[in-house]
Amino acid sequence: MLHSAVINVMVKAARRAARSLKRDLGEIENLQVSLKGPANFVTAADKRAEEMLYTDLTKARPGYGFIGEEGGTREGADKSHTWIVDPLDGTTNFLHGIPQFAISIGLQREGTMIAGVIYNPANDELYIAERGKGSFLNDKRLRVAGRKKLNEAVIACGLPHIGRGDLELAARELGAMQSRVAGLRRFGAASLDLAFVAAGRLDGYWERNLQPWDMAAGIIILREAGGIVSGVTGQDDAMTTGDILCGNEFIHAELLKVLKAA
Repeated sequence: MLHSAVINVMVKAARRAARSLKRDLGEIENLQVSLKGPANFVTAADKRAEEMLYTDLTKARPGYGFIGEEGGTREGADKSHTWIVDPLDGTTNFLHGIPQFAISIGLQREGTMIAGVIYNPANDELYIAERGKGSFLNDKRLRVAGRKKLNEAVIACGLPHIGRGDLELAARELGAMQSRVAGLRRFGAASLDLAFVAAGRLDGYWERNLQPWDMAAGIIILREAGGIVSGVTGQDDAMTTGDILCGNEFIHAELLKVLKAA
């Protein structure tokens, strides 16, 4: 399948960084791990992957800005374009050898996401999207699931952990949701949760306290697959608030009602 030049750049960068991550996953017990706060680990693999992505993406598009989980914001001469990158989404999974993690690369133009790539090296699943051109998983066109009722839906969520999140609010939301849905799932990698909704594997997803790099690529992949993405109030912008809610138009509306009631 033919892709645009910018998608080719993103895919090439993701695959190169992924080779490094796969080697590290194979020697997980030898990884040098540093602590970045309670239960929030940063590995040498994470930092190395981000530098590889920064090198490849800025070489291909020298003027673009770059926002990464590890290195923060790096200004570019071109103020209208910014790469938003998570070199290893699902770090805790990675550290435990759980094959649910991904490289996430989003491209933003003047505040709008225009392209996204999410790649899980563990199972070689590559999700891509470009504005107006649809979403794909390994070159197969994606579309969100068509379910309309919560009692038939499987929904993903985030869970607060040590030092992060409002446990009381989460307990209320989870309690309200558990009595309404066919199943709840917590996979531990926001980018892949969004990609799974785009692929119809999940019917919806919500989570609080995310960062732009957790969501950037996933948002455009989901929207190009026909999904609805908002903040948890339905009106706010997830990239700004860090709280995200998504699904098809029916499931999104139903989840919104449950969360508001909680």
